[in-house]
Amino acid sequence: MDDKASLLEQLRIDRPAQSAPTGSRRGAVSGWLIGIVVAVLIAGGGLAYWKVSQARAVPVQAALAQAPAASGTGAPVAGSLLDASGYVVALRDATVSAKSIYKVNAMLVQQGQKVKAGQVIARLDDSNVRAGLEDSIAQVKQAQAALAQAKLAAADARPSFLREQKELAEGLISQDAFDATKASYDAAQSQVAVAQQNAAVDQAAVAINQQLENDTVIRAPFDGVVTATNAQPGQIVSPQFSGGGGLAEIVDMNSLEVDVDVSENFISRVHPGQPATITLDAYPDWHIPAHVIAIIPTADKSKATVSVRVGFKPGDPRVLPQMGARVSFLADAPAADAANAGAAGASPASAAPAGDNTAVTVPSAAVQTGSDPGTGTVFLINGNTVASRTVRLGARSGDNQWILSGLTAGASVAIGDLSKLHDGVRVRITQ
Repeated sequence: MDDKASLLEQLRIDRPAQSAPTGSRRGAVSGWLIGIVVAVLIAGGGLAYWKVSQARAVPVQAALAQAPAASGTGAPVAGSLLDASGYVVALRDATVSAKSIYKVNAMLVQQGQKVKAGQVIARLDDSNVRAGLEDSIAQVKQAQAALAQAKLAAADARPSFLREQKELAEGLISQDAFDATKASYDAAQSQVAVAQQNAAVDQAAVAINQQLENDTVIRAPFDGVVTATNAQPGQIVSPQFSGGGGLAEIVDMNSLEVDVDVSENFISRVHPGQPATITLDAYPDWHIPAHVIAIIPTADKSKATVSVRVGFKPGDPRVLPQMGARVSFLADAPAADAANAGAAGASPASAAPAGDNTAVTVPSAAVQTGSDPGTGTVFLINGNTVASRTVRLGARSGDNQWILSGLTAGASVAIGDLSKLHDGVRVRITQ
């Protein structure tokens, strides 16, 4: 029996543990499916929301604010409120010519030569005026001799007149005899007066002829440099000399200045005494300190501009008349000093943030201007939104706008339809 029981035990099949009911298994599968569907719906909704937000975002381009180049390349001066172009002119520029028709005897200066005031630069033929001067001198001598003779005759007539005047008072002579003597005496006195007037006329003639003689010696009117000589010995010249600008042209190099035309729209940025910088086209890396001399109180209606005179502070032989020049009008010294004080560590209440006083350039299309030509608005890009920033405008250079304050180098600004932008608006960068 034991053997049969052992055999039956060996033939017994072990069954695995029973699984969960079928209904529970189906519930688990359904939960997983619902989770997947919800995840798909959430992802689809997020994608749809992203697409809608992208469609509503304002498309803009991004540009970086650029700091000025380290070396001068002829670009506008950093910190310029306004730039204008013009030419170097001389306040004292004389065309020296003859007062009448003369032949040139000698030209004593050459082009480029420095001269002093009163220095003889040319001599003209004085043969005719010299003859006239000598003739007038002879006439003066003759008049002086006639005057001396008249005075002598008057002196001779005086004793007789005085004697007969006394005799008439004593009744020794008749009235008729005295009247004849008095007439002779009066005539002698009149001859003296006439001789004096004749002598004065002849003296005046000498002075005139002497001036004509002096006019044949041409002198420099002031210290300067001869920029042109237009006559040669033997040439006939006159005040209307057609050989080109008289005998010579002299320029006072200490009176050089720059005349520029400023648009009427920006003339409010310029005032007398304002600091400026002059950059010559011939020396684009050389920025010359200058100042505004005067604003000409009239406008050119054909060009809508106002002329401004700008003076050089230091003199330099490299500056020449008629050179092309560009003037950068700068902020007044107190404002510059305040900016320097802020950079040197002024309190935050009185100084702008670090870097805000450094001029940068941005594309002109990134600036929204208002009624004040000196200020504008840019929109800083912060991720996918923008923030407005008021900036102080400087000069324009081509397609670029100088920003004097309110913006730092490297800041990203928006370019596009700026009328659609405001603080916090979503943007989409297209480039």
